Amino acid sequence: MSTQTLTQLDALESEGIHIMREVAGEFERPVLLFSGGKDSIVMLHLARKAFWPSAVPFTLMHVDTGHNFPEVIEYRDRVVEQHGLRLVVASVQDAIDDGRVAERADGSRNALQTVPLLDGIIANKFDAVFGGGRRDEEKARAKERVFSLRDEFGQWDPRRQRPELWDLYNGRHKLGEHVRVFPLSNWTELDVWRYIERENIELPSIYYTHDREVFLRDGMWIAPGEWGGPKPSETLEVRTVRYRTVGDMSCTGAVESYASTVPEVIAEVAASRLTERGATRADDRASEAAMEDRKREGYF
Repeated sequence: MSTQTLTQLDALESEGIHIMREVAGEFERPVLLFSGGKDSIVMLHLARKAFWPSAVPFTLMHVDTGHNFPEVIEYRDRVVEQHGLRLVVASVQDAIDDGRVAERADGSRNALQTVPLLDGIIANKFDAVFGGGRRDEEKARAKERVFSLRDEFGQWDPRRQRPELWDLYNGRHKLGEHVRVFPLSNWTELDVWRYIERENIELPSIYYTHDREVFLRDGMWIAPGEWGGPKPSETLEVRTVRYRTVGDMSCTGAVESYASTVPEVIAEVAASRLTERGATRADDRASEAAMEDRKREGYF
C-alpha cells in the first residue's frame, strides 16, 4: 500500500481548514475580515473549501479607511456578489463624521481603523474575528496565538494568551470578550503566493506590474489621492510598480517591479530580504513598538 506525503502547502491548507471548522463549532457569530488583500482572499478561499458545498457560514467585514485603491474595492464588491456573501463595512469616515476619531494631520487613516473595527464587532455581536495576520510579517505579530483572546475593550494582553498544544484551541471567553483568529499564522508571504499559484486564485490587478503615478516619500513610492499627497516639494512621476500589500493609500508603498505573473512574483519574493510590511508600510516604521502599541489598543 502506497502512502501519500503531504506537501507543505497541503499541511498549511489542512491546518487553516481545521481552524475555520473549529471556530464554526465553538462560536456563535464569527466574522471574517476581508479587505480585498491577498491574505484575506486566501482566508476566504480556505473558508469556501472548508464548508463546500454549503455556503460560507461567516459574515465578511471590511474596515474601510475611505482611502482605498479603486482596484481593490472593485474586486471586493465583485467577489461578494459572485459568491453570495454578506459584507459589513465599518467606515473610518463615519467615525470621523460622528466625532469618534479625529483626522490626522498627515492624512493617514490606517491608525484610525481601531475604533470602527471595535464598534463593528460590538454592534454585530461578533465573538470570533478572523484576521489574515502572519507571524513573518512583523515582530509583534510573532507573539500571537492562533486564538488570541481580547478583553471587553478589544485589547490584547500577552499574559492572558493560552498555550496551544497538539492543535487544540481554547475559544472560551467571557461575555463582552471576543477572540481574534489567525488561520494563516504559520504561513509566510512566499507560502501565500505559492498557494495562490496552486489554487489559481484571482487577485486585484495592483499585485502585478503596472504603470502608476507615484511620488517618493521616506524611501517609498506612494500613490497620490484625496488624502492629501503629494506635498508641494514632492514630484509626481510615472513608475512601473506593483504592490506587495494592500492598505491605506497614504501609507502603503509600491515597489518597482516587472513581475506580471504569479511565478514572476514568487521569484521576486523569494529573492527579497525585506518583509512586505517593512518594505511598504510607513505606519509600521513609526517606531519599533508601533504595531504592538496598536494591538494593545485593539487593532490586529
